[in-house]
Amino acid sequence: MKSAFSETATVQTKTQDEKRHVLPVSKATVGLALRTLFLSPAAFIMLSFFFVPLLIVFAYSLLSRGPYGGVMLPWTVESYVRIFDPLYLVILWRSVWIAAVSTAFCLILAFPLALYIARAGSRKTLMLNLVMLPFWTSFLIRTYAWMFLLRDTGLINTVLEALHVIHDPLPLLFNTGAVILGLIYGYLPFMVLPLYATLEKLDPALLDAAADLGASPAVAIWRVVVPISRPGMIAGCLLVFIPCLGAYLTPDLMGGGKTVMIGNLVQNQFTTARDWPFGAAISLLLMAMVLLVMRALGDRGEELL
Repeated sequence: MKSAFSETATVQTKTQDEKRHVLPVSKATVGLALRTLFLSPAAFIMLSFFFVPLLIVFAYSLLSRGPYGGVMLPWTVESYVRIFDPLYLVILWRSVWIAAVSTAFCLILAFPLALYIARAGSRKTLMLNLVMLPFWTSFLIRTYAWMFLLRDTGLINTVLEALHVIHDPLPLLFNTGAVILGLIYGYLPFMVLPLYATLEKLDPALLDAAADLGASPAVAIWRVVVPISRPGMIAGCLLVFIPCLGAYLTPDLMGGGKTVMIGNLVQNQFTTARDWPFGAAISLLLMAMVLLVMRALGDRGEELL
């Protein structure tokens, strides 16, 4: 009887031990299956609409231009070699510095505005709605509105001539300055919103403590507010610099074809020049530049990684 009882107890103990070992595995398996199920639609969309087109663009960049456009064999790296032509390097450099200047001006203008909105109390909602108000109108319509303001017979030149401030219209349109102005106007809200999201979390007691220690308002902002708002600055710079780098509509309309950026070059290669391999190579170069910028700024703020 004792041996039978001992064998029964041993069997029950083994069964319990097996359940303890099997149950976590089954839960992990179920969890993995659920994650796979829920991530499958997103993975399918990313594979179908991002990676596959990207592979097609990469393949196009290694093919030759057809006699009437399009692509054809043989495989070649000629398109990547052409990128180092001084003509295209100038366009690349122009795109980088215009995007950098536009981003810097957006940061300078957006920081005090975001700080004011963050401390506006009950008027925060109204202020944020005013910042987002331009999004209710097409970007193209807003660009044309600036063209009507800046052209030779536009509102600004007309008023200045009526006040006898100038005798001839100022060249406000179809130049690099007009392109930078259009980019700043178009992407300023993308700098304000991340800065506001960061500055809203600022504890006012920190500024009071800085004032108690003898810091002036300017010093308190520089030593307290700016370091705290750094994640918002990095996010805003990414959101502004990347679309400015690849912009083509604003340079095309407000630059009048005189300020050619890398986005205009890509558009021209796929339409007018019908040089798809070279356009694909430039597109991949632009993507690589964007990834480098994201990596560089991401290293400065771990919140973005």
